[in-house]
Amino acid sequence: MDSMKYKGYQGTAEVNAERGVCWGKVLFLTDVVTYEAVSASDLRREFEEAVDDYLETCKELGREPCRPFSGVLQVRLRPELHRELAKCAAERGATINAIVAGAVDAYVGTRQSL
Repeated sequence: MDSMKYKGYQGTAEVNAERGVCWGKVLFLTDVVTYEAVSASDLRREFEEAVDDYLETCKELGREPCRPFSGVLQVRLRPELHRELAKCAAERGATINAIVAGAVDAYVGTRQSL
């Protein structure tokens, strides 16, 4: 499955050979936002229009649109691990948040700095 990004939203790009269409949906929302096109070259435009329409609809309804991710993540650890993490952070002159973010970044392989 391929994906596209627009205005902070990520959408899928798939083909339904039986129906002869390309289609997708905006990922990581509680709302359902889909789009469809007859060709792959038109799918990006339909995705972007779907995102724009979603944002406009939310504005008209007077509600905040769902945002895919806020960047805030609550993690539960064993108390002993939490203590060791705090000691490690203090020894390195870093924050727990920076160490956890670096570890997650290394694990998923994005290698993006904070």
